[in-house]
Amino acid sequence: MKKLFFLLFFLIAQVSLPILAQVQKAPNRAEGDGPHKRLIIRGVTIINSTGSPPIGPMDIVVENNRIAQIRQAGYPGMPADPKNGVKANPGDKEMNCQGMYLMPGFVDMHGHIGGVQQGANAEYVFKLWMAHGVTTIRDPSCGNGLDWVLDQKEKSAKNLITAPRIKAYTVFGQGAADFISTPEQAREWVRQNAKKGADGIKFFGAEPEVFKAALDENKKLGLGSAAHHAQTEVGRMNALATARAGLTSMEHWYGLPEALFDDKTLQNYPTDYNYNNEQNRFEEAGKLWKQAAKPGTEKWNQVMDEMLKLDFTIDPTFNIYEANRELMLARRAEWHEEYTLPSLWRFYGPSRISHGSYWHNWGTEQEVAWKENYRLWMAFINEYKNRGGRVTTGSDSGFIYQLYGFAYIRELELLREAGFHPMEIIRAATLKGAEALGMAKDIGSIEVGKLADFVITEENPLANLKTLYGTGAIRLNEKNEVTRVGGVKYTVKDGVVYDAKKLLADVRKIVADAKKEENFEITQPGIPQKTGKVSGSN
Repeated sequence: MKKLFFLLFFLIAQVSLPILAQVQKAPNRAEGDGPHKRLIIRGVTIINSTGSPPIGPMDIVVENNRIAQIRQAGYPGMPADPKNGVKANPGDKEMNCQGMYLMPGFVDMHGHIGGVQQGANAEYVFKLWMAHGVTTIRDPSCGNGLDWVLDQKEKSAKNLITAPRIKAYTVFGQGAADFISTPEQAREWVRQNAKKGADGIKFFGAEPEVFKAALDENKKLGLGSAAHHAQTEVGRMNALATARAGLTSMEHWYGLPEALFDDKTLQNYPTDYNYNNEQNRFEEAGKLWKQAAKPGTEKWNQVMDEMLKLDFTIDPTFNIYEANRELMLARRAEWHEEYTLPSLWRFYGPSRISHGSYWHNWGTEQEVAWKENYRLWMAFINEYKNRGGRVTTGSDSGFIYQLYGFAYIRELELLREAGFHPMEIIRAATLKGAEALGMAKDIGSIEVGKLADFVITEENPLANLKTLYGTGAIRLNEKNEVTRVGGVKYTVKDGVVYDAKKLLADVRKIVADAKKEENFEITQPGIPQKTGKVSGSN
């Protein structure tokens, strides 16, 4: 019975666990220029994550994938002066980026690599991430299997495929022959997980002594940990309890309101609630923050103070639940038409089977409740950041109408809504993620000695984060003509320069070919399909 529950828990609680099947791996790299022995990027304005305000024009010199020099190259508004810039040597690669903006490569802390149910293979997913400046991801489950992820990780590290660098966090118990029911079994599984090459573990919950033993052993081995505190287990260990036990980071927000309860010990479940009914699960989750202690109260401060003392990382993934408060907004996002695969669109649609497709009877009352949920959730996250807490950026794409790459930029916008200054957002998207992954000595900021991971744009993203979307931002010019501006210009990962718009063109072709093969056209749920076309809704 325990083993049956264990398997059901994996299938229900996780946002994608196709552990019995794998998506197609990425092909050999055919994109990107480099790496180069010496690369000079000229004339950029640097938007760093160290707290420094933007500064430019600057020249950046990369030697063998490490930043070797950062040098002022002139003055704003003045023509470039060759006397100021870095001198090029024969064979150097030079990029004229005068007037452009350069940031550290983005870190997606919640990046599932496709999924069989979604029909999203690695090439499709990786190119969407890279086209939006994501150069590092944490796969929080290794849903295609640890060996599969480690293979892609190694090939990415060697630049053999077009992909972000990868950190592999397996789900606790993944691959175990038997249900893990004792602390000794937990410790042995953790040791084997580390031996296989995993970078960390993602938990959904476990019997408390088992959970604590696994966290303790994992910490001894120096690996990271994350948790989606599923409702099936959060009544025994909420986010504060797991942080005390050694958990290093949490996903989403489950477990935080439960830690803030001051007049109850369990969520106020309706008597006819069924966790396996996702309309129940997500509708009631939208009422949870209202049941927690209010901002500024003694309980609120006590929980936050202790988490801060524990140096606990919160990866909120605001974007993945946005359809709960504005279903039409998420469903009608303009990028779906050209960038969403037919199989993925069908997966998003209302279904009693597909995870995250819980639109059985979703209406105004549910959306209003979720708007209040967001208000309180965002208040906690913004205050946590203001008081020195580490907040990172993750997207959890591939579910609930959130598309790889595009959803990551939406997460940046939602951090802005939560109260983050645009520069704080870039820090959350870069340095804070690097810190959480133990990679801050190599990535996360533009500093001499760090790896050549950059996002280069023609528009100032601090002024309008929408210019980071692959579809760009709308602007009316002086001739009263509507134009599109923005999109990432170049993504540089490990010193290899990628044309971000070329990567997007590759994805558009992948989608167009899939649509042609199926004679498919996106239709909205409940709308009859057009004659001769394959319906886009479940």
